[in-house]
This record gives sequence, C-alpha cells and structure tokens, in this order.
Amino acid sequence: MSRYNRQRKISKKEYLYRISGLIAMIVILTVFLPKGGYSKYEYKVGEPWDGSQLIAQDSFPVYKSDAQLKRESDSLRNYYEPYFEYKDIVYEKQAAQMKDALKSMVGEGIPFYYLPHLLEKLRYLYAQGIIEAEDYEVLKKENTRQVWLYENNESQPRYVKQLFTEKTAYEYMMAEVDSTHYNHSKLMRCGLEKFIQPNLIYDAEKSLQQRQEVDAQLVPYIGQVQVGQKLVDHGQIVDEYTYCVLQSLERFQQSRSMSNKERLLLLGGQVTYIAILMILLLFYFEQFRSDYLANPRTVMLVISQCLLFPIITFTLMSHSLMSVYVIPYCILPIFIRVFMDSRTAFIAHALSILTCALVLNHPYEFIVTQLVAGLVAIYSLRQLSQRSELVRAAVLVTVAALVTYFCIELLHGSPYSSNGFDRWTYIYILVAGVLSLLSYTLLMPIERIFGFTSNVTLVELSNINNTILRRLSEEAPGTFQHSMQVANLAAEVANSIGAKSQLVRTGALYHDIGKLENPVFFTENQSGTNPHDNLPYEQSAQIIIQHVRNGLRLADKYQLPSVIKEFISTHHGQSMAKYFYVSYKNDFPDKEVDKSVFTYPGPNPTTLEQAILMMADSIEAASRSLPEYTEESLNGMVDRIIDDQVTSGYFAQCPISFLEIAEAKEVFKTKLRTMYHTRIQYPELSK
Repeated sequence: MSRYNRQRKISKKEYLYRISGLIAMIVILTVFLPKGGYSKYEYKVGEPWDGSQLIAQDSFPVYKSDAQLKRESDSLRNYYEPYFEYKDIVYEKQAAQMKDALKSMVGEGIPFYYLPHLLEKLRYLYAQGIIEAEDYEVLKKENTRQVWLYENNESQPRYVKQLFTEKTAYEYMMAEVDSTHYNHSKLMRCGLEKFIQPNLIYDAEKSLQQRQEVDAQLVPYIGQVQVGQKLVDHGQIVDEYTYCVLQSLERFQQSRSMSNKERLLLLGGQVTYIAILMILLLFYFEQFRSDYLANPRTVMLVISQCLLFPIITFTLMSHSLMSVYVIPYCILPIFIRVFMDSRTAFIAHALSILTCALVLNHPYEFIVTQLVAGLVAIYSLRQLSQRSELVRAAVLVTVAALVTYFCIELLHGSPYSSNGFDRWTYIYILVAGVLSLLSYTLLMPIERIFGFTSNVTLVELSNINNTILRRLSEEAPGTFQHSMQVANLAAEVANSIGAKSQLVRTGALYHDIGKLENPVFFTENQSGTNPHDNLPYEQSAQIIIQHVRNGLRLADKYQLPSVIKEFISTHHGQSMAKYFYVSYKNDFPDKEVDKSVFTYPGPNPTTLEQAILMMADSIEAASRSLPEYTEESLNGMVDRIIDDQVTSGYFAQCPISFLEIAEAKEVFKTKLRTMYHTRIQYPELSK
C-alpha cells in the first residue's frame, strides 16, 4: 500500500461531494464544447488520403479556397468605381466671391488682367473636381483608378489622378501666378485658398450599390459534387482540387441542420468521452493519492487546471481565433509538479490533453507533441527554487515540442508540402514556450488562493536575514544555533529517504521561534543562572510548553505559511516535558501527577517531513547533554530517542515506514559523528 493511500472509511456526504464534483466537471466541459460537431477527417495537400474511400451521400457545391477567393476579390476590386455628386453651385459661389475680392485689390498693385486669368484657372479646378483629402486617401489606398461624377442624372467617368484636393488645387493656382515677387506676395495676401472648396461629395448609397454589383461577379464555388460521386480513394494524393472538395464536404456537413437524433448522438458521445476521462482522474486519486482527496484545496487546484485548458481550447476552436499550439499547456504539469508530485502532474496533463484533442482536426500530432512537452517539463523541473530553473525548463519544453512536431511531419512524408513550409505552427509553439514563463509570476496567486507553498517561497523564507530569523539570532543565539543544526540534520535525512528537503529545512529554522518570548528560560540561551531553579516544576513545564503557542502567534504575526505553522505545532507532538515531569515524580512520589500539565498540546506529526523534524529536534537537543561523544554514546542516544518516539505512537499518523526510520537512524549517527568527532590535540613547542 502506498504511504499516501491509506484506506479510510468514506462517509456518504464525502461520497456525494465527489460524485457532484465529477458531474459538475462533465457539465462545464460539455457546455464549452463547440456546437455542431467537428471535423472527422485529417488530410493535407500533397499527402496520401489515410481514410477509406469517400462517396458523396448528398450533392453540394465545391467552394474555392480562401486564397483563391482573396485573389479574385482583389482583382475585381480594380473594377470598383465609387460615385461622387458634382456640385456646380460651389464654383458659382466661390467664383463670385473671388471676383469681388480681386476687384477690391486692383488698386493695391494687382494687375487688372489677372482677374479673368485667375477665374479661368478656378473654373478649370472645379471642372476637374475637388474632393475631401480623406476621400482622396481612401481612393489611393484602395488603388481606385476611376470614379463617376454625376449631376442631374448624368454621369461621366473621371480618373482619380485628375482630381484635386484643397491643398493640391491651391498649389496649382499659385503655380500659375506671375513669377514677379510683388504680384505673387499680393496674391498671397488675397487668400486664394478661401475660394477653394470641395465640390465632389461622396455618395455612399450609389457607391455601395456599385460595390455590390462588383462583388456579385465573384463566384464562390468552382463546381458541383453529385450524389454517388467518388470524392477520394484510399492512398490517393490530395491535390488542390481534392482538398477543396473535402473542405466543402465538411462545410456542407457542419452547415446542415442536425436532426434531434443526431444532436442527441453527438451530445451523448461528447458526454461519454469526457466522463471516461474525468472518472479515470477520480480513480487515480482513489487508488494512488487518496490523501489529496482529504484536502479540498489540492483537489480544486487539479480540477481548475484540468478545466481551464480544455475551456480555452474549446473557445479558440469555436471562434477560429488561432492555433491551439499557442496555448502553453505545459503550465499545468509545471504547477502540479511544483505543488504536488510528478505522477499526478503527468496524469492530470495527459487527461487534459486528451480532453482538448476532442475538438481538433489533427489530434494525433497534438497529443504526441503535448505529451512529450509535458514529460520534459516534469523531468526538467523537479524543484522550482530559482528563476533560471524555469527558464531552462521552458527552453527544453519548447525544443522538445518543436523537434517532436517536426518528426511527426517527417513521418507523414515531409514538413515541406505543396502548401509550403508550415512555419506558423512552429511560431505558435515558440510563443507557447515564452508564455510558459508566466508560470513563475502565477506562483504567488496560486499559493494565496489554494494555500500551497512553493520551493521559491521556502527558499525566500530560509534567508537568515528575514526579520524573525534575525531577531532569533540576536535575542536567542543558542536557539538560533540549535535551529541551524536541526535544519542541517533534518535536510540530510530528507534527502536520504526521499522527503522534501527544502521544506523540512525551512520548517526547522522556524520551529522554535516561540522561544523569543522568554529566551532565558531555555538552557541553550542561559549563561550561568537558571530561572527554573526558583520555580515550581509545573510552572516551569508550562513556560517550556508555551513556546509552541507563542511560536504559532509569531507565525501569524509574520504571516508565515500554514505548512511552516504545522512544523511549529507538531515538532514536539503530544510528548511530555520529561525533565520537569520526572523531577516532579522523583520529588513527590506520593502525589498524583496531572500529566496534562507536562504534556505538549500537539498534534502529533502527520507528514514525513514533520516526523523527520521531530526526530532531528530531539536528537540535536539531547546530543548537547552527553557527557562524552563516543560512537557508542551517539549511536545509543539516537536509537533510544527514536525507538521511544515510535513506541509512544508519535508517528502513528505519519506515512513513514520502518525502513525509512532505520535509514534515518543511520544518517543521524553519521552526521553526529561528523559534528562531534574528536579533534587532535596540537603539541606545544618544547623549550
């Protein structure tokens, strides 16, 4: 039986919760599935048809490809000629105003014969046509060569290059002025630009009608398939026309309204497929990690990840936004690996990918590529404690995905088809690799929401420059040194038996912070006098025991994670303050002892790491009181302390085996011999 899968009786209420959660997941995923079905075929231009022979069951048109439609549409656009209404009244009004203005300036040096000359030029400008600058820019942008000018139901064509804007008309007018400096400056003072106004007004209604007539010439299909006609045979190379036929078949099938029976069959298939995958996830937890089911936040993390990526995929496919390869699916195994374990990460990732593949046209390439990328993410990111580790993992995941997809393309024939190199899929994979770096920034929100503690946070907490650890080193230096030694011992044992070394190291650094309240009452901080000498045994025991509650209070004050608080509350378990208990029994043998006064509140350790810390704390403290440090005394002390803890049942709720306890003993003995080895005595210089 797995250490994480201890069998326990499941209540009806808990059973109903699990069933309800399973049904909710199935309903949510089904709601987000693309409506109307999805492609049943997988094909590419230049590759053989893998399926069986296809015979048309209905007649349907063969539509042109998007690229061909765009080419023809761009070609027809050259024939689009918008309409502008010609306003002759604008010229009449502006000509009259110019005539009055120039007559008033004849006495100021403007030659009289310039008046008819300028009026003639103005008439020419308005005859050609003056349009708004914005309209002219639109015509140039759309490469329009010709427009239609109409007045009183009569139309005439005009090349766009013959038209003027207000600016170009003014420049033309000034270019016609006599080049003498005197007359030119006088005309500029006259303000000829005031007499230049647009006389061509864009007619949106007539232009739209013209555009619709042009668009009507675009035929969207290139042929017709008849009932019983062979569409493609097995092994036949898919050419451009066959590709259009197959695309048209799918388009026809998806546009055709389904009967109620077809809708029910489709819905039944979707629900059954999703239900199988979700039931497999539940079975995995039941059989291998039932401890996760006891923690609602852990289950919610897995469920949210398994729902999020399929929903994003379904949304992209429903709206045809972009390729699903742009989604950083490897974020899921990264998070679950960091906060949980490798096996759960792979199972959740695999089931999520299989769910996403339900709506894809080419699921084989997608499944293989994403599974390989997920495995690489899990293998390359055993413990996330530095940014560089995530960058390295992202690079490896991206390379693995690119290589895998390329190899699959090679297996299908060649990555270079008649459609050209499929560079966009590779670009999307690169973008997904970059997006996977977002997992680092999302660690903090996930820790806050789901109550997890990542290695990144543990590394930050283990910095001895943190406020509370700095206080411990200054106000209780003996306790600080004890905590450092316990951290080293516990981390060695954790590495040896496969526990989380960074977690137990950080927990060890904080396990005794409660001693900051009364540091002098603990022997490691005393220098001569012992305040317990003047106190009753019961009061002394309570002061010692109180450091657990004080530690939890300080942990709340400094907002330490709950996993660190658990180390503080369990490092003594429900053991007794034996020194004061035994002393009380010896001094008052006839009195009945209230054991609760001398007993720590607990609880006992419930995780492998908490058990390691309890052993390391007791062993390190006891080692300081040994009269001599010999191999026999150290070995005997380790065996005695750990055997007593096992016998007392302190590890009854821990997933720790006797083999691991034996391994822990050997590590403790080896480390203690190294710490307390006898140093050689340096000889004195003889006189």
